Amino acid sequence: MKILVLNCGSSSVKYKLFDMDKLRVLGQGSVEKIGLSGSYLKMQTCSGEKVMIEEDFPEYTKGIQFIFKMLTESKYACIKSLDEIDAVGHRVVHGGEKFSKSVRISDEVLRMVNECIDLAPLHNPPNLKGIEAVSRLMPDLPQVAVFDTAFHQTMPPKAYMYGLPYEYYEKYAIRRYGFHGTSHRYVSRRACEILGVDYDAQRIITAHIGNGGSVTAIREGKSVDNSMGLTPLEGLLMGTRTGDIDGGALTYLMEKENIGPRALNNILNKKSGILGVSGVSSDMRELSAAAKSGNERAQLALDMYNYMIKKYVGAYAAVLGGVDILVFTGGVGENQDESRQSICEKMEYMGLLLDSEKNKLIHGEEAIISTPESKVQVLVVPTNEELMIAMDTAEILS
Repeated sequence: MKILVLNCGSSSVKYKLFDMDKLRVLGQGSVEKIGLSGSYLKMQTCSGEKVMIEEDFPEYTKGIQFIFKMLTESKYACIKSLDEIDAVGHRVVHGGEKFSKSVRISDEVLRMVNECIDLAPLHNPPNLKGIEAVSRLMPDLPQVAVFDTAFHQTMPPKAYMYGLPYEYYEKYAIRRYGFHGTSHRYVSRRACEILGVDYDAQRIITAHIGNGGSVTAIREGKSVDNSMGLTPLEGLLMGTRTGDIDGGALTYLMEKENIGPRALNNILNKKSGILGVSGVSSDMRELSAAAKSGNERAQLALDMYNYMIKKYVGAYAAVLGGVDILVFTGGVGENQDESRQSICEKMEYMGLLLDSEKNKLIHGEEAIISTPESKVQVLVVPTNEELMIAMDTAEILS
């Protein structure tokens, strides 16, 4: 069985073609700058060769059509015909309360995803455009939607409700939804496979940390809390997002700067986070270099970033009544040993003992980085959301 996974962003389409029988990637890449000047496709062939091709992509259908061509007709083709593709799995960011698991796409599913656009106005529309493009190009090909929010639909009301008048939940579905669910689900399961333990019997905290980031508490295989909220803005300090902030500070800022909700939203999502605090960059590598050169604001941003993650790990340890496994993933979680070290410092009280020397050696690979004596198993597990989407798609088809 061959599954194509598509992740459609605001101006890009990332793709991976999986041979599910052998669990290997046949081809992968992305169409970038859709609708903008200078658009192009970059790809990696099954032999590992990296290729970039400039092409005009005015909209999503043209981009996905070109992906199909590269998979089948070019000198880089990895399949003989599109008929070899059994289904397409799509990442869909927000499913609201409507979807608690991945589903085969139908007209009714599309209608329900459209109803969630207000909850994710930047993400759901391009996700839908990808689905519509595939429907136009290959109308008989089965498609599956895999939702970032679905894994967190097991959170109890005490975790997902806000302290607002209840009528706003009833009228507008304002509540915490949680995000990065596909990643949290994959790395938590994979960690248990590495350790050889029963997934449904563990207390797990997963930290998906990078330019965006969230922490999840998982008990007996189910998400019971996630640091993100109604939108991906809540929770941790991120590359350009504030994370947790007093609502009173927002109304105060609107009054002082004489700005409306659109301008405020731009500040909170695009000008804040480690970029806003440091004034240097939203990239952790550039931030670390600036801090090492003596930039105090860069160091402050780093300290705040790590502190917020530590704070959530501690809070979720309390929620779970203890921790068996802590997993780091995402760009920072997989590669920044200094952040992992800072987050795990002074957690000996809960039985967490980090192997500092091993931690320094691990960058982008699966590894156990706690000591043999540690009561909490600490792991680095590179995320593979595309594989999780492909597995869900194959399961639904079968």
